[in-house]
Parts: sequence; C-alpha cells; structure tokens
Amino acid sequence: MSEELQQKLRSQLWAVANALRGNMSASDFMYFSLGFIFYKYLSEKIELYANDILTEDGITFKDVWTGDDEELRLVVKEECIQNLGYFIEPEYLYSSIIDSISKKENILPQLERSLKKIEDSTIGQESEDDFGGLFSDIDLASPKLGKTADDKNRLISEVLVTLNGIDFGLKEAGEIDILGDAYEYMIGQFAAGAGKKAGEFYTPQEVSQILAEIVTTGKVRLRDVYDPTCGSGSLLLRTAKNGKADSIFGQEKNPTTFNLCRMNMLLHGVKYNDFDIQNGDTLEADAFGDRQYDAVVANPPFSADWSAAEKFNNDDRFSKAGVLAPKSKADYAFILHMIYHLNDGGTMACVAPHGVLFRGAAEGKIRQFLIEKKNYIDAIIGLPANIFYGTSIPTCILVMKKCRKEDDNILFIDASKEFEKIKTQNKLRPEHIQKIIGTYRERKEIDKYSHCATLQEIKDNDYNLNIPRYVDTFEEEEEIDIQAVMAEIKELEAKRADLDKQINVYLKELGLIQ
Repeated sequence: MSEELQQKLRSQLWAVANALRGNMSASDFMYFSLGFIFYKYLSEKIELYANDILTEDGITFKDVWTGDDEELRLVVKEECIQNLGYFIEPEYLYSSIIDSISKKENILPQLERSLKKIEDSTIGQESEDDFGGLFSDIDLASPKLGKTADDKNRLISEVLVTLNGIDFGLKEAGEIDILGDAYEYMIGQFAAGAGKKAGEFYTPQEVSQILAEIVTTGKVRLRDVYDPTCGSGSLLLRTAKNGKADSIFGQEKNPTTFNLCRMNMLLHGVKYNDFDIQNGDTLEADAFGDRQYDAVVANPPFSADWSAAEKFNNDDRFSKAGVLAPKSKADYAFILHMIYHLNDGGTMACVAPHGVLFRGAAEGKIRQFLIEKKNYIDAIIGLPANIFYGTSIPTCILVMKKCRKEDDNILFIDASKEFEKIKTQNKLRPEHIQKIIGTYRERKEIDKYSHCATLQEIKDNDYNLNIPRYVDTFEEEEEIDIQAVMAEIKELEAKRADLDKQINVYLKELGLIQ
C-alpha cells in the first residue's frame, strides 16, 4: 500500500473518531474510537487466518460454524488461539454486528457480548495476560453516548458502519505496518487535543526516535527492550523496531492506558508471546524483579509524588545510592530503577526535567553517586521547551551505561534552540534529530552546541550538570559605535528643534500662544 493510501487511512480513521467528538471529551472518546478499531482488526484478522487454514477443505470459517463438524470447529479454535492468542466465533465478528445494524436491530447487547467473548477466549491460555480486560474502558451504557438506549444505539451504529467502510489493508500490508502507523497517528492526534494529561500516555514521535536511535547505537540487534512507564507503548514500539528486538517489556500504572498499550502492540503486529506489558506502579511494585535488559527507555511523569517509604532503603534498586529520592520528586527514583534493570552491555535513555541536573539535597547526593562512584552518565542532551503535550517546561535526555567506553568525560549537547514552531507547539525537524544523534554517536564538539566535559570539570562544578555550565551559547552583541550614536542623537535634536519652531508658528497663527 502506498504512502498516499496510508495517509488516506489516517484521515478516514480520524474522521470516524471525530463522529464522537460532540458527545464527550477527547480523553473519553479516544478509548471508544480506538477500541472499535481494535475490535474490527481482531475480527478481520481471525477471519482471514481461519479462511486460510480451511482453504484445502474448500469451506470458510463461517461455514464451519453453521455445519455439524464439531471436531473441525475445535481444531480451528485451537489453531487460532495458539497462533493468534484469541478466538471469536463468527456470530460475534465485527461483520456480524454490521449485519445486525442493517436489520435495524439494537446491537448494544450483541456488541457487549462480542467484546466479552474475545477476552474470555483467552482464559487459561498463554495469552490471557495480554487480552484480559482489553475492552474494559468501553462502557456502552455511558450517558455520554446519548440520553436514551436508542440514542446510544444510533451513535454506536453510525460509528461502526462508517468504520466498516474503511479497508485496513490487512491482505496487502506486507512489511509496511499500515494499520499500526494509522493507529499511532490517531494516538498522537488524541494526545494533541487531550490537554494536560496527554503526556501520561504519549511520547512525541520525534523524541521517541532520538531515544530509540541512542539505545540502539552500536547494536546490530536487541534481545529485549524495557520501559517502566510505557504509556501507550509508542516509545517501546519505536525502540523495538529500530533495534529489531526479540522481546518487549513494559509496565504502566494507569489501567486505561495499559489497555491502550496492549492494543497498540497487537495492532503493530507484535505477537502476544513476544511482549509482556504489566499493569501496576513501577516504583512501588516492580513487576519484573531482577531482570535486566539490553535497552531501557522511558518518559516518566515529571517530578511525580511517590511514597519514599523506609522499606526502599533496603531495596536493591535504591539502597546503593545511600539516600532516597524526595517524596515530592520521584525523578531519581525512576532513574535508579531503570539503571537497576539495565544489563552491563546495555544503554539507558530517558526524558527528565532540567531540575535533575542541578537540584541539591538528596538529588545532589544521588547525582554525585552516579558520577563519582559509578560513572554511569554518558551524555546529557538539552531539548527545546514546549515539545511535550501538556507541559511547556524544557526537558533533557539522560543517557547512561554501566560499562562506558568514553569513561573520562560526559557529553553535553544543547539542542534547545533548534526547533520549528508550529502553532503553540515546538517541533523537532528531521535535520534537528539527525544533528543530535550524529553528535552523540561521534561525540563531536561543536561550538555553542556540544562539549565533552572531563570528570574533573564536573567535580569542579560540584557535580552540577546544568548544561549552560558546559556549553556556552552566549552570543556576543555587536559593538556599538559611540561616536556614530552621538552624531545621530545631535542630528535628531536639531530636527526636533526645527519642529518645535514650526509648531510654535502654527500655534501663534491659531492664536493659542502669544
């Protein structure tokens, strides 16, 4: 499918989503729209797969379920669950719902059963954790869908019918991730309109690309990639694709976003047994124990609260630093957690607010520990302000390695001035992204852009990593010619005197002065 058709699919899907816009907020209608798209995808995928394995029998998936061959039904079901991870009987397919709509039936009870059937089909299976509760955020009884049952039925039917007219291109997609691309685009569009909370579930693609390129530098293939605050999974997916990762791991606290992340994985063609996304608080209840990964990426919530409970003084993730991150600023708790899950040959890259570079007290001690005792910090990259949805604060990227080749310096890059302003949002263009990545990989020193600071320099600065201390972006002002300025002032004063005389003449003629 061509790029033109990819763009068409994006536009069509976004138009469907907008059909709900008048009824509810962006964050509410997002989950309805994305959930229905996912349901259609699962329906089409299983029907294509089942029809394919039944080709030699000369019958279709629907034929099997209208026939009497119970044994064949069982074989088809087992094949689907083993290879796809789930099962949908023909009467619960998306196309069956469309048939019911054409008959003017109330489809809400059938639709609710259908979504429940998909989840239930995985109970007791290897895929249960990946499919359980996926549609829990679709409340078909929500008053936001309409005042009466008829209103709700009418709106949902309209959306499903419109969505049915869209060809996902599952047959001809090949290596081009068409639907996944369109789905990712929609998540980004929702994030742009969802206001303050958008940053909780979406990392802009430009930033995802930078992080992905950094952690895959020098690697032919990643065994695994991990994101402890994975949101919708956009950053994980980008990194896994860049690094040809075999396995994907992530944890997400918000149950709704957790569902969105799992949908996003499956829509991008990641097999259910190749990813492990867990729901829970990463800091308070780490889902992955002492497992370590080739690449760790994250865009954690900035300066979030956490318990900083006394028990964490004995937690291997935090105890070696000798002090816990403050209760009101969990930034370093996330950073230490990520380092703990990084293997010796891996790379970690995460987004953080600038405060982590210079704040004192406990954070200052942790920062000194990471530099002086461990020498983990490889690079600091300053990003432009206002590139994340919901916040205008300037941010930076921290790059860390446990075994650094360039272990006598830290690379500082100030990319804060290089962006394109689009409406109210700042955007990184491809050339800005490539400059950051190229500078990092080559550890180049560029005037007013980058500098490799020795560990002694950093020690002399009392382990303060504030970028302006190491990258001088000051632009000297042009020298002022005092003599020329004085001459200009005299000329202006002479002109003013002439004007005063003229004004006095006019005022006398008008009899306003003597």
